[in-house]
Amino acid sequence: MKNFITGLSLATAIGVAVLFYLHFSGSKSPAASTGSTVSASAGGFKIAYFESDSIQNNFEYFKEVRSALQVKDQSNAKQLNELKNVFTNKYQELQRVGQNLSQAELASKQQELVQMERTYQGKEQMMAQEMQDESFKRLQDVKKKIEDYLKEYNKDKGYAYIFSSAPEFMYLKDSAFNITDDLVKGLNKLYPKKP
Repeated sequence: MKNFITGLSLATAIGVAVLFYLHFSGSKSPAASTGSTVSASAGGFKIAYFESDSIQNNFEYFKEVRSALQVKDQSNAKQLNELKNVFTNKYQELQRVGQNLSQAELASKQQELVQMERTYQGKEQMMAQEMQDESFKRLQDVKKKIEDYLKEYNKDKGYAYIFSSAPEFMYLKDSAFNITDDLVKGLNKLYPKKP
């Protein structure tokens, strides 16, 4: 619901901005696309978009980042699973021999299990926070590379806006204004796949 409201707000803001520009630019109607230009033009006001899922699937650097994050997540899961197995084994051992222990020994073993559970929970929270921080940092790096490339790409294109297409934000798009292929080719040229 929050994404829908955000998308609706963004679409409304874009619509208002376009209408404001058209109203005050003196243009009575948007200029028609000539077919040779890949942009929406209204008196010089050009807009383009790219498919964000295509960037995720075809930009080699993004795929490397995603793969590295998956490896780290799997490593974290393995470490947590090992801790959980140690806890489970100790718990099962206590169940098996608990009747033969004195009250003091039983209390000591139970305290040890409680401490192991706390250690597990603390490690799980720490790893989740580290993963979230690293994911944010790495994805911001990807975003920065895309933004930097688009600034360079747009120097001779002259777009006023270049949007990332996401289903929750786009209700209508004309594929004539799609610059995804140019973006993927340019990004992969700058950041080729590592051998």
